[in-house]
Amino acid sequence: MSASPPSAFGWRNGLAYGLMGLPLAFVALPLYVILPNHYAKEFGVPLATLGAILLGARLFDAFIDPLLGRLSDRLFARSPTAVLKLGALAAVVLALGFALLFFPQVRAPGALIVWASVMLMVTYAAYSFLSVSHQSWGAMLGGNEAERSRIVAWREALGLVGVVMASITPVALGLPATTALFSVALVLGWLAWTRAQPPVAKKDAAVLPGALWLPFAHGNFKRLLLVFMLNGTASAVPATLVLFFIQDRLQAPSSQEPLFLGSYFLTAALSIPLWLAVVKRIGLARAWLMGMALSMAVFVWATQIGSGQTVAFLIICALSGVALGTDLALPGALLAGVIQSNGDSGRAEGAYFGWWNFAIKLNLALAAGLALPLLGVFGYAPGVRSPEALNALVIAYCVLPCALKLAASAGLYFLIIQPSSRTLKAAA
Repeated sequence: MSASPPSAFGWRNGLAYGLMGLPLAFVALPLYVILPNHYAKEFGVPLATLGAILLGARLFDAFIDPLLGRLSDRLFARSPTAVLKLGALAAVVLALGFALLFFPQVRAPGALIVWASVMLMVTYAAYSFLSVSHQSWGAMLGGNEAERSRIVAWREALGLVGVVMASITPVALGLPATTALFSVALVLGWLAWTRAQPPVAKKDAAVLPGALWLPFAHGNFKRLLLVFMLNGTASAVPATLVLFFIQDRLQAPSSQEPLFLGSYFLTAALSIPLWLAVVKRIGLARAWLMGMALSMAVFVWATQIGSGQTVAFLIICALSGVALGTDLALPGALLAGVIQSNGDSGRAEGAYFGWWNFAIKLNLALAAGLALPLLGVFGYAPGVRSPEALNALVIAYCVLPCALKLAASAGLYFLIIQPSSRTLKAAA
């Protein structure tokens, strides 16, 4: 591949490429964490109905991601400029969709459900194209494990800055100011992206036969995707339920919500340089395994948290954020390595990241579509604090993620780390 060597990927290129990660992460927190709580409390949408809306919209979002990935590959085959042009249109649609979601122009229950469903699908589609294209751009720059992790780290670290902003501004400034700030960040991110180090795509990318399904021809991709999905579901469930846990289990005032969310994402951002140093010593996969182990330990502690224990929960959020640093910076770098080892660099990154994002969205869809209705079945609703309801909330928020993380860590060790170790020993 003829892209500039990643060793030349200094802070200027890091900032230019990574800045688009800020608005993409900024919008993700309101869409995936704040929106369910907002519609339940402000508009009185029942949890079962809300779960169905989110499940449908997120399944739609998941299933279009591979197609958007293929579209991205075709655009990259023309030129990076073609990607940026369609990215500009997607950014406009994303900004409008975000505003109309949080400020619906209808109030009747039936009309509100239709409005939310349509706006979610439009917003998700624009967000997904930008995400897949931006991730593919970074993967095309290549490099070894440390270099790939550094490229991803710029995107994810700036993304975490966006998440911290998104966790603070809705409470501190209100939703109108949050919407305006997001739009400005989106414009600045796109402008910076136009000045980023350009990747070089292979010219046969647009006509590569069967490229949409190409990633599944490789066992290393299927194994990594399985681990990624298990781990992603473990993260998606508590992300969907965290505000309910804070409000009803912890019974903390709403003014403290930004503190909990902000500490979680801030420590994630601050931990990324630490994890990059760990990667240099033990590699990407083992560093990711360490992060999973830390996350499980923290969620076990969270099962013991009760009403008013805000300091303990703040520490839990901070330690969870440290573990999150591995989930953000390392799996994408592992995927970039898989693309390289399969010989698909410069021609099929969009296909890989399309399926990768399909997995992310499927996890989020299942988290919302299953966790919320099941909580309702077991007697929990926002504001209900009976022992049975709170026990159901604790199991869903703490115990289920631990079980899923355990399965993911076992998959990572037995399907990825051990086979790689055997390969290295054989080569030696």
